[in-house]
Amino acid sequence: MFEILEAYFERSFSLSPESKALIRSVLLPKNIKKGEFLQREGEIPRYAAFVCKGLLRSYVIDNKGKEHIVQFAPENWWISDKAGASEAGLTTFFIDAIEDSALLLIDKPGHITLMEKLPGYAQSFQTGIQKRMVAKDKRIIHSLTATAEERYNDFLQTYPTIAQRVPQHMLASYLGLTPETISRIRRKALSRK
Repeated sequence: MFEILEAYFERSFSLSPESKALIRSVLLPKNIKKGEFLQREGEIPRYAAFVCKGLLRSYVIDNKGKEHIVQFAPENWWISDKAGASEAGLTTFFIDAIEDSALLLIDKPGHITLMEKLPGYAQSFQTGIQKRMVAKDKRIIHSLTATAEERYNDFLQTYPTIAQRVPQHMLASYLGLTPETISRIRRKALSRK
């Protein structure tokens, strides 16, 4: 699994043998089965996870018991609760596996170690945060201004492999739609062909 993360990092910065050893010393391999939780609401968030294989999601559950998916994380993506981790509070997010998954976990002390000792990691992390902020803003604006069909089509274009791997009800939850709306959009698209 470490080779996958190292290849991911080496797209942004070079790794020496010492850097690779440092990375391996602060990351913890973990396999989780489909449906298994990495964290639950109300827990202290301990780890960020790099997905080597599989697919995870983070979500909240509202007071009516409805799930609202915030993020999908396929291979070569990170998933964590940044707000809970940075405030040393309890998480509001559930994170679980949609597929059997192989992860590399890093805790806050490990992250700080890499930030201090690997300048390339620190720069890569900063760039990733900026990209995520832009994507998050785009998603918020799109959810407020786009039609259901536009949101669905944008997701298919932006994340085609994720769309093929998640059940319809999860895709609907992520897009803020009902599964019935997704079905209607799909039927309409098929009738145009």
